[in-house]
Amino acid sequence: MKSNLDKMLASHNKLVHSEGVKIVSHTQREVEEWVQHTVMIEGCDAPFKFRRPKKFKCLKGNRVNMTYYPEQEKVAGFEIEVMKVVRIKRF
Repeated sequence: MKSNLDKMLASHNKLVHSEGVKIVSHTQREVEEWVQHTVMIEGCDAPFKFRRPKKFKCLKGNRVNMTYYPEQEKVAGFEIEVMKVVRIKRF
């Protein structure tokens, strides 16, 4: 029997899953009624972003499993690669 993650990965071809990645930076800021979280992981230069209704305990130094989509975002006229996190789980 397939898990929910396996079903998600099978139905969305651009979805990526990474296990045991180490968080080296975690910032949180309020955007309207949401909290915008941005994390950086070891060995990757692209930021990983997600929004939640409230703040998390700081994830810096923790290992997590993440499921995300690669996206392009325009910042100051430049296209940069960002990862849109749809699922993050600390262990």
